[in-house]
Amino acid sequence: MISEIDTSPFTACPEPFNMADHVLQAGRATPDKVALSVINDDTSEDWTFAELETAIRGVAAGLLAQGLTAGDRVLMRLGNTPEFPICYLASIAVGLIPVPTSSQLTSTEISKIAKEIDPALIVADHGIALPDHTAPVLMASDLQAFHSLDPAPFDFGSSNRPAYIIYTSGTSGKPRAVVHAHRAVWARQMMWTGWYDLRPTDRLMHAGAFNWTYTLGTGLMDPWAAGATALIPANGTKPTDLPALITAHQATLIAAAPGVYRQMLRTDIPAMPSLRHGFSAGEKLPESLRSAWTAATGTNLYEAYGMSECSTFLSSSPSRPAPTGTLGFPQKGRRIALIDEKGPVPVGSAGTIAVHKSDLGLMIGYLDQPDETAARFVGDWFLTGDVGRMSEDGAIKYEGRADDMMNAGGYRVSPVEVEEALATHPDIHEVAASEVTVKADTTVIAAFYTSTKEIETDTLEAFAASRIARYKCPRIFVRVSVLPRGANNKLLRRNLRADWEATHGQA
Repeated sequence: MISEIDTSPFTACPEPFNMADHVLQAGRATPDKVALSVINDDTSEDWTFAELETAIRGVAAGLLAQGLTAGDRVLMRLGNTPEFPICYLASIAVGLIPVPTSSQLTSTEISKIAKEIDPALIVADHGIALPDHTAPVLMASDLQAFHSLDPAPFDFGSSNRPAYIIYTSGTSGKPRAVVHAHRAVWARQMMWTGWYDLRPTDRLMHAGAFNWTYTLGTGLMDPWAAGATALIPANGTKPTDLPALITAHQATLIAAAPGVYRQMLRTDIPAMPSLRHGFSAGEKLPESLRSAWTAATGTNLYEAYGMSECSTFLSSSPSRPAPTGTLGFPQKGRRIALIDEKGPVPVGSAGTIAVHKSDLGLMIGYLDQPDETAARFVGDWFLTGDVGRMSEDGAIKYEGRADDMMNAGGYRVSPVEVEEALATHPDIHEVAASEVTVKADTTVIAAFYTSTKEIETDTLEAFAASRIARYKCPRIFVRVSVLPRGANNKLLRRNLRADWEATHGQA
C-alpha cells in the first residue's frame, strides 16, 4: 500500500471568475450584517457587508483613476487597519495584482522586493518603510477618500490568471515571490468542512495582523466568502487579552498560531460560552499545548498544514479529528502523496509531502523563475520540502522540513519529535531542536528553549531520556531569549544552528 490519497476532483471553478467578486458574493444576501469588527475591549469598529463592498469597489475605481491597467502590480505597505484588506480586494476586483507585505520589513528588504516585482503603484501608511523605487506612492488616507466613488465593475476572466503575489517566509532560503491565481480562493472552500466547520452564523476571530497571509485567508477571505463575520483585534492587543475579547464579542471560532495559544494560557481563562473550537496553523501544534487548551477552555484545537505555495490541504476537523501526533487527513478534493525520488513511498515510510499539480490551490509559479518553479516538481507532484509519514488510515504525521531533519548515529530524527517531548517540561515555554556541528566531523542534536529561568542541564537530560530513545536525546541544551521566526511565523531552525556554530567557532 503506497502513501497516496486521491479525493479529487473538487467542484470546478466557474468561468469567467473574479476572486474579489467571489469573496463578496455571499454577503450580498445580508447587506446589513456585520462583515468585519475591529475589536477592542467592549467596543468595535464595524463594517457591514454593504459598506465593505462599497469601499472596495470605490477604492478599485480610485486605483484605476491613477492610470493603472489590468495586470499592473500594487505594492502594499499598509499597517494593521481595514484599509489593508480593502486595498487588497479592490486591486483584485479590477484585475490589478496586489503584493501584500509585512509592515515590519526594512527599507533595504522592501527595496529588494520592489526591484523584483516592479510595481506600478505603492500604497503606504505613514511611518512604514518605503522602497527605493520610482513608482508613485499613494497614501492610506487617499484610499479613504475613494470609498465613496462610483463603484468600479469587476474584471472577470480566466480563473487561472494571476490574482495576487505573496512572499515565502524564506525558511528554505531566499524569500520568493509566489504568484497565485484567482482560483486559489475557490480552492479554500475545501477547508470549510475539512478544517473549520465554517457556518454563515459564525463570528471568527483571528489573532494575527491584517497583513499576515494567514489572517487574510482564514481570518477574512473565508468568513466573508461564507457570509460569516470576521473579528480582528485592534492594534496593541496582547495575546493575553484575547480570551476576554472572545467572551465580550461572542466569538464562535478562534484562529491563531501555537505561540499565541501558549501565551493565552498564561492568563486566567474566563468562561467562553460562545466558542465552539479553535484552529492552529503556521507551525506544528504540540500535543501538550492542545491538551492544555482543552483542559482550560473545554474546547478543541484543530490543526492544519499548508504553505505559501499552496492553500492548507492537510487538516483535522470536528467531523474528523486527527489521531494523536498527526496533522490530520487530506481534505476532500485533494490529491496528496508522500514521495521519494522513485515516487510514492510505502505507507509507514517517511517521504516528502507532495501535492498533485491539478490542485486548485497550488500556485501558478514563482515570479519570472520558471527553472525554480520546475525544480519543485517531480513528475506531476509539487514537493513541499517537508517530511511526513502516512498511517494506514490516511492520517499524516509531520516530521519537519527535509533540510531540518537530523542524523544521530546513522538514524534520521525528526526535530518535531524531540520538540514535542521537551515541550511537556513545566518550565519550558518554547523549544526547537537542530543538528549542530561541534567539530569538523561531528554533529549532535541541540535543543534551544525559552523559559522564565535557567534549567539545569542534568534535569533536561533526564527529562528527555524518560520520553524519547537515547539516540534522539539532545546532547546540548541552550536557553535563548526568543526563537527565530520568519515573516509567516515559521520556526527558523537553521538560524539557531548557524548562530550557535558561529558563536562556537564552527564552519
